[in-house]
Amino acid sequence: MEERVKPSGPAGEQSASPARTRGKATEAGGDLLERALERGNLLRALRRVEGNRGAAGIDGMGVKELRPYLKENWPELRERLLAGTYQPSPVRRVEIPKPDGGARKLGIPTVLDRFLQQALVQVMTPVFDPEMSASSYGFRPGLSAHQAVEAARGYVREGRRWVVDLDLKRFFDHLNHDRLMARVARKVKERRVLLLIRRYLRSGVMLAVEEGTPQGGPLSPLLAKIYLDELDRELEKRGHKFCRYADDCNVYVRSRRAGERVIAGIGKFLEGKLKLQVNEAKSAVERPWRGKFLGFSLLPGKEAKIRLAPQSIGRFKERVREITRRGRSQELGERIRILNQYLGGWVSYFARAETASVVEELNKWVRHRLRACVWGQWRRVRTRYRQLRALGLLENVVGYMANTRKGPWRIAQSPPLQRGLDGGFWKAYGLLDLQERYQLIRDTWRTAGCGPARPVV
Repeated sequence: MEERVKPSGPAGEQSASPARTRGKATEAGGDLLERALERGNLLRALRRVEGNRGAAGIDGMGVKELRPYLKENWPELRERLLAGTYQPSPVRRVEIPKPDGGARKLGIPTVLDRFLQQALVQVMTPVFDPEMSASSYGFRPGLSAHQAVEAARGYVREGRRWVVDLDLKRFFDHLNHDRLMARVARKVKERRVLLLIRRYLRSGVMLAVEEGTPQGGPLSPLLAKIYLDELDRELEKRGHKFCRYADDCNVYVRSRRAGERVIAGIGKFLEGKLKLQVNEAKSAVERPWRGKFLGFSLLPGKEAKIRLAPQSIGRFKERVREITRRGRSQELGERIRILNQYLGGWVSYFARAETASVVEELNKWVRHRLRACVWGQWRRVRTRYRQLRALGLLENVVGYMANTRKGPWRIAQSPPLQRGLDGGFWKAYGLLDLQERYQLIRDTWRTAGCGPARPVV
């Protein structure tokens, strides 16, 4: 999911360390479930689930079918929830490939359970969030991935030019139910809510299990934050400077030796106290500019400029190749519509990178891919001749190109085809200009007098 998280909240230049401190949270009252089922809270949850869309669960119900279902069945469903007899449906298990190989297990709850989980999360977040660490940025109100990256850069500018990249092995599969429920019960005393959460934890498979929580529902991020808050407290107690986003945690130190001590000590704490496994193959002590954090990396130097991680560039190209694959029979307009959806979300997130030249090169590369697609669709000599003439190219150039035996990728970089399929051509088709959008986003931040990420004070 690192490409799917979008920045939120105001922005500005970050100080060397987060300015946000723990507030005071209170225990949830005995009416937590009633508050979750209030009309206003339910409408917010419904809009959120509809806005997120997403796939259907095991019952096949789509997001568009949720409102009609609730209108017909809500009184009976509400009664079961208040009586404590509601049983969540098992999640639909799917596996998605990881960028570095292997597969990530994803549990897709039914849209009804996503709706109920979202309603529960909205009333539980104010109970747990205020006391969480200022260095925890994942899925928290007013905090974002961009702020985590800015905080990381602040630590590097301070002189902490080594980073301990802690990777938890299959975190959601090894999360201990009893330990998690004990932490939830410190704030939530209402038995009906605790019972419902326990049932959601066990809905990941057909049979009851002792560990593992479905990854993919709205409740999972909140439960992960509650569980890993103990790790944050331990890191703070030891005086470490760190940034954590969900189960992605980086600790910043001044030497390799200090980093090795951290990875050994925290590894023992995670395995001994939290019963979590550290992925030794992926955890490392390295320079910040050799690793990645939330899709970004840093450049060496005093400024520690933020750049795109090489892995992010690789994933970008992989996805664009998939959309612009020449073997796919698809109209150009539809192909560009799908491509725009991806490009818009991608640049909105990765505009935080301060390497405009890389975005410019990617923009050129995308157009190169599209020119190759167009050329591949002009299979016959007569078609090529007609289309090239329509682009206004000279007769002798058209004759040569229409009869060429060069492949689509090679001919796509020829100056005549670049002139014919120029910016005006792509603008007419509505293609998003990656470079223009990147600059527009950064100019907007600059005009507002703030950068893209500032910790909440």
